[in-house]
Formats: sequence, C-alpha cells, structure tokens
Amino acid sequence: MALFEVEIYNELVKQAVQNDEPAEYSDDWADIRFIEVSARDEMDARRKILTKYPKDRGFIIRSISPA
Repeated sequence: MALFEVEIYNELVKQAVQNDEPAEYSDDWADIRFIEVSARDEMDARRKILTKYPKDRGFIIRSISPA
C-alpha cells in the first residue's frame, strides 16, 4: 500500500458561505482540505475517499498525489 494526499473541498458549503447561508457541514469545508489515505493506487485512493466523502453530498476532489 502507498500513501496518497487528497485535496478535497465541498462545493455546496462553498456556495452556502458565499451566499451567507447555512450549510450541512462546517464552513471549513469551503476551503481545500488535505487528507492522507493508504491505497494500492490513485484509483483505489479515489474510491476510498469518495466512499467517505461522496460527490452527491457536494465533495469535490481537486487532486490526488503520492504523499
């Protein structure tokens, strides 16, 4: 297994912050977060992250790179 660094944010939170509206998650999710995940390859890292942070809840992966 390799270690990958994932840049992720939440587009729905970002829009809510810009419109001064409440969001489902904390306002911190409007900004990029860096999350490390152990995975076989980049596709496995993406799958693991999207399981925990799904697209249909507003999460956007900006990049995945080896840590």
